[in-house]
Amino acid sequence: MDITSLQNLKVKYIVKLREDKRQRQRDGLMLVEGFDEISLAISAGHQPQTLLSAPEIATRQIESASAEIVTVNRAVFEKMSYRENPDGWLGIFSIPKTSLDDLKLGESPLVIVAESVEKPGNLGAILRTADAAGVDAVIVCDPRVDLWNPNVVRASRGTVFTVPTVEAESLNALAWLRSRKMRVLAATPSAEALYTSVDLSQPVAMAVGTEDEGLSDLWMSNADLKVRIPMLGRVNSLNVSIATALITYEAVRQRA
Repeated sequence: MDITSLQNLKVKYIVKLREDKRQRQRDGLMLVEGFDEISLAISAGHQPQTLLSAPEIATRQIESASAEIVTVNRAVFEKMSYRENPDGWLGIFSIPKTSLDDLKLGESPLVIVAESVEKPGNLGAILRTADAAGVDAVIVCDPRVDLWNPNVVRASRGTVFTVPTVEAESLNALAWLRSRKMRVLAATPSAEALYTSVDLSQPVAMAVGTEDEGLSDLWMSNADLKVRIPMLGRVNSLNVSIATALITYEAVRQRA
């Protein structure tokens, strides 16, 4: 199948999927753009319903026996694309349906709890850190950004498919962690203990919030550990994804 018209109904639908969270939720579909991101999704067991390729741009080939293959010209692909320098590949995937009970934890699990993250770039960067550090799971609580927003997928470089990730309400997530005897660590500038001075080698869930508001009272009041990252400048704040990476890799260092 070839598409050369910008007014094609399939093209308009894909643009709608890209821009409208409600459309994604209603249809249970999401977009994944980029050769590497699509390849990661497929290798993690997610099969695309449709693959769209622009031969004028694409230099590599993706093999998927189950997907409908649609060829488009450069103009059509650029209309559908959400990347600055597209590589000519776009996939339509079913949104994964996972819950807390689907998560499988190791003997001494390390979990990241991201509460009310509102920027796709931050959530994507947290997922990249989780993948690199071998984190057992990421729980996205009360999100302000759609986990399956194309910009989250892009910012995560496809690691949203390689790291066990679920969305959950904070109360349910906390109860799930307690049922698995995991300590909750809260990152907050008001804590006395430095993040390097506490034991992170045991099962622990690191809870991080937004830069402006921090963690909610629920997570702060139920935290077993409270830690801070030393701030020596005039601005008492780090990007939430950077703060998450620092604490995560301290846990990795201790466990090594």
